[in-house]
Amino acid sequence: MTAYCRPIAMTDPARPAGALALAGGWCWFDRVELLRRGAAPRIVPAADLPAGVARRLSAPRAALAGLGWDAPRLMGIVNVTPDSFSDGGRFLDPEAALAQARHLAEAGADILDIGGESTRPGAEDVTEAEEIRRVVPLIEVLAPALGAPISIDTRKAAVARAALAAGAAVLNDVSALRFDPAMGALAAESGAPICLMHAQGDPATMQKNPRYDDVLLDVYDFLEARLAEAEAAGIPRGRVMVDPGIGFGKTAAHNLALLRRISLFHALGCVVLVGASRKRFIGTLGGAPEAAARVPGSVAVALGAAAQGVQVLRVHDMVETRQALSLQMAVTAARDAT
Repeated sequence: MTAYCRPIAMTDPARPAGALALAGGWCWFDRVELLRRGAAPRIVPAADLPAGVARRLSAPRAALAGLGWDAPRLMGIVNVTPDSFSDGGRFLDPEAALAQARHLAEAGADILDIGGESTRPGAEDVTEAEEIRRVVPLIEVLAPALGAPISIDTRKAAVARAALAAGAAVLNDVSALRFDPAMGALAAESGAPICLMHAQGDPATMQKNPRYDDVLLDVYDFLEARLAEAEAAGIPRGRVMVDPGIGFGKTAAHNLALLRRISLFHALGCVVLVGASRKRFIGTLGGAPEAAARVPGSVAVALGAAAQGVQVLRVHDMVETRQALSLQMAVTAARDAT
């Protein structure tokens, strides 16, 4: 029976001797939760782990697009779409999109994620030509002017290729290489880092009664399989980020189960990205029907993910998240100021 090793992430300043750094970052762990399908979880000391497992959990992750992982990084969202769930097309106009991108960068974004196709529940496909028309001019203006790298949020290789040529540095594929067979080859040949996300179904159908045997382990197995496909396509694991896909084919209960044990995904040996900002479950649990009113809940979820060592937080509300994260990191610093 397969055992899954979830490091129990800590940030407490009283770090015991022998504790391991989690993914070489700001958290540490000295225990892991062993998870097996159909069995009760079991806590074991990290010192009892096989050397290879301990190494995968603790090894520093390689820098991607010039970003290191000694602290959580914030990815700012720029939706150049008419139908995004979060902003309802506010940034479809090129000038509005440019202003928003500059605002996010000035507010502390470490990376900008630009997308020209909505992947909200019920969204329909956009043609490659239209998606390119929306995102490429913006990237061409921003890439030489920003200090932050740009990620292109697309499932389509033709869009990704045009975005890379315009100056994007990272690929973000919510289909994890399943929508367009050419995406894997492009990522391999370009050398660009790529994020692979879990989704059950496609945007048009994904929220119609999603079901799992065990959502945490099912999503983990999916991402492990997609990583194997990426490696087979010539993409080294160290160049991949993984995203459990909060809100993509998940109920509120599924989302919470993933977030409670999000540190499991460090066992994949990759940088972990979480994008929960303004998602519907935050509004359901927090009493905020309108997406724009979900800022406090979104910040709370982001801080919870950072406390489990998640390296990339994809957010809409950069000012609020940057301030909260700065304070959390200051409060949980490993050493007191002298």
